[in-house]
Amino acid sequence: MRTAKVVKAPRELAAAPISRSQLKLNGLTVIESCTYTEGLTGELFLEHHLLLFVLKGNYTVRHGSQSYVVRENEMVLLQKAIVVEYEKHGEPGADYLLDYMMFFLHDELIREFVKLADLKSRPAEAVPVSVKAASDRLIGYAASLKPLFREPERVDNGLVKIKLLELLFDVAASDERFLFQFAQLKRKGKRNIAEVVEENLFNPVTLSDLAYLSGMGLSTFKREFSDMYNTSPLQWIRGRRLDKARELLLHSPMSVTDVCFATGFENAAHFSKAFKERYGVSPSWFKQRSRQLHA
Repeated sequence: MRTAKVVKAPRELAAAPISRSQLKLNGLTVIESCTYTEGLTGELFLEHHLLLFVLKGNYTVRHGSQSYVVRENEMVLLQKAIVVEYEKHGEPGADYLLDYMMFFLHDELIREFVKLADLKSRPAEAVPVSVKAASDRLIGYAASLKPLFREPERVDNGLVKIKLLELLFDVAASDERFLFQFAQLKRKGKRNIAEVVEENLFNPVTLSDLAYLSGMGLSTFKREFSDMYNTSPLQWIRGRRLDKARELLLHSPMSVTDVCFATGFENAAHFSKAFKERYGVSPSWFKQRSRQLHA
């Protein structure tokens, strides 16, 4: 059970100033991080598809029960609307230097690329995580971005989009099978709503995220959810999260803040308000009372 806030990427990640620079235009985001570390861990919720390119060091990604190690000059493709754990290690022989780039890819950009590349439908297994070695061409592409990160405010309008499309074409030239993972990202097969919701109940997902993971449009997802549960998805999900929060406050040593993050709420104030509306007392009072009863 998580006890720290899951960082939404790219939005909250791009807002953090530590050892990062970024290129951003009309919601398109590229983040570079170059730092020295012997190991950092955390969790990300991906608001957009992510292509992560490691230049130095190791970046380990965990999704579900699987772990994927992305080493120097390797890249990993992660589909949006999933939570991943990460562990970052710098290169021991280079004073633990860690250098990587994160390319966040909107659905609109994927659609434009697929059209420009004239991709034809081809059977390819859609997987949430794919790791591949980078070609010399891709390594050269990453080097070409370095000057842009040094002066992001002087990057011409539209160049970020052009560079992202260039990246996708370079990936296409590097590995056709990896390329078709991008084509799969833009179309999700329809999945069971109950399964998707249970998998993501305590993740900071939006209804749009759940609709995407279910392979439906938002209005269709809401309608089918209401038909199944006889209530709106927002009310049902909040109720389940609050039930879990009450259980944790009553039977675990977790703090109110830890319980807030562990049950999918994004901030303590919203959690406290929702808890009090449902149970008539604040979570802090409930936690203190449960301690007294079990003392």
